Amino acid sequence: MTGTREARPETSARATLDKAADENFPVAPFFLPRAWRDDLMAVYGYARLVDDIGDGDLAPGGADARHLGVDPALAEDRPAVLDAFEADLRRVFDATPRHPLLRALQPTVRRSSLPAEPFLGLIEANRQDQLVRRYKTYDELLAYCELSANPVGRLVLQITGTATPERVRRSDAVCTALQIIEHLQDVTEDLGRDRVYLPAEDMERFRVTEADLAAGTGSASVRVLVAYEAERARRLLDEGTPLVGSVHGRLRLLLAGFVAGGRAALTAIADAGHDVLPGPPKPTKANLLREVGAVLRRARREG
Repeated sequence: MTGTREARPETSARATLDKAADENFPVAPFFLPRAWRDDLMAVYGYARLVDDIGDGDLAPGGADARHLGVDPALAEDRPAVLDAFEADLRRVFDATPRHPLLRALQPTVRRSSLPAEPFLGLIEANRQDQLVRRYKTYDELLAYCELSANPVGRLVLQITGTATPERVRRSDAVCTALQIIEHLQDVTEDLGRDRVYLPAEDMERFRVTEADLAAGTGSASVRVLVAYEAERARRLLDEGTPLVGSVHGRLRLLLAGFVAGGRAALTAIADAGHDVLPGPPKPTKANLLREVGAVLRRARREG
């Protein structure tokens, strides 16, 4: 006995869902139908939890590990917890899962006939995070985003009954862009976890070392590198933006929020002079609303 109060499973699940407020874009805004909001929050809870396992950010007390059938003493063994999490995910499709967030996911999976593959992709991305801490090329980073980001957009399309091959392609571009933008915002945090998501070939091209990334402020070379990667993300957002005009009603507004969140974050990065090392540049609500309006106007022109 250490005297540390263990987190109740409901408490740890609530803490996981509460992280939605910190995202660059609204996860399940009020204007959506209640069923969609519930389903999107269930998917968000799943995605956030698997990331927390991969990052070692589970709630203290071992409640999550215990619900997955893992000895709380092994809660820091990320591969073991990910393996247990995958086993519990599979119960979503043919039995009763143990973890509260996976039990909450089960009605969503059944209602929308969601396949296992996108969920398994997110687990595989976090397994990769335990083994791969540097990416040599941009193509390698894109392959990682295929696992870590794109499944979420595909699930949104399936939940809303709007998935088509073209929409999935556009969604993948948006999701990859959002993942790259998050990496740019979190350079310092990721380096603290011994992870670098800036392609090594680009760092070499701009003569940036990991020692430069560890500095309190970005050198001119670091800022040029960040600007280069930000422009790549912007082009991906441009490629994916026609997705917004291809749907209608409240779903159009939701997808506009996703795209606008990425654009507003890029503006925040630019406004910081592309110096992301002091901390994540965050978009203002005013700029986010302006970007939503701009994306919707473009959607009306293209729709």
